Amino acid sequence: MRIATYNVNGITSRLSVLVRWLDESRPDVVCLQELKAPQERFPQAALAMAGYQALWHGQKSWNGVAILTRSAAAVEIQRGLAGDPEDVHSRYMEATVGPLTIGCLYLPNGNPAPGPKFDYKLRWFERLTARAAELISSGVPVVLAGDYNVIPTEIDAYKPERWVDDALFRPETRAAYTRLLAQGWTDTLRALHPGERIYTFWDYFRNAYARDAGLRIDHLLISPALSEALTAAGVDRHVRGWEKSSDHAPTWIELRDESIRTGRR
Repeated sequence: MRIATYNVNGITSRLSVLVRWLDESRPDVVCLQELKAPQERFPQAALAMAGYQALWHGQKSWNGVAILTRSAAAVEIQRGLAGDPEDVHSRYMEATVGPLTIGCLYLPNGNPAPGPKFDYKLRWFERLTARAAELISSGVPVVLAGDYNVIPTEIDAYKPERWVDDALFRPETRAAYTRLLAQGWTDTLRALHPGERIYTFWDYFRNAYARDAGLRIDHLLISPALSEALTAAGVDRHVRGWEKSSDHAPTWIELRDESIRTGRR
């Protein structure tokens, strides 16, 4: 079973790239972020023609998350995170897909830092961590996938010294990510590729993709119930090089079906 996350950076303008990648890769579940489209403008029909059902939480001009499935339909659990009734940003959606619980997230960028946007990022992170603790306690097999806007370690950034004051790499952000992992989550890509420089994002400026001047900020975390199911993890880096592509590349994991069905509870 292949599960992917992909920040599409505007689903309307990147739809042809998304459909091309879906046809090439055929993931079973896809978490999308940064739809930048209101609820009524989501391209449900085009994705259905590509073979995918969808749940989505849109927002005009900004944010937006979706969960696509190729066979088993996703059943929505919740959208948004508890703890701040005034937060109307479309950044989190959770659903069951067969025996799995999938959390699709788009964590705030937080720049400029310090400042109100960075404070919001850390508060949102706290709310995510609280929900993640509930999921861990449930014992069910869970994947938390999305654009975390977190550079976890120096190896996850090209020239990390240039990012020391950025909200994605500040000590508070990295500490929050470490606290999340300490609940028992596995950072899948790093677990299978320790010490390897692998990026998921390349800026549009300064020829970053051609120079491989990237960041690893898109992550798929799995709960302990899936620790023995993980078989592969990677990044479809070449997609970033396609015409009119997002500045992110699809990131994915593969899980053994039998291990998912018989995972620890």
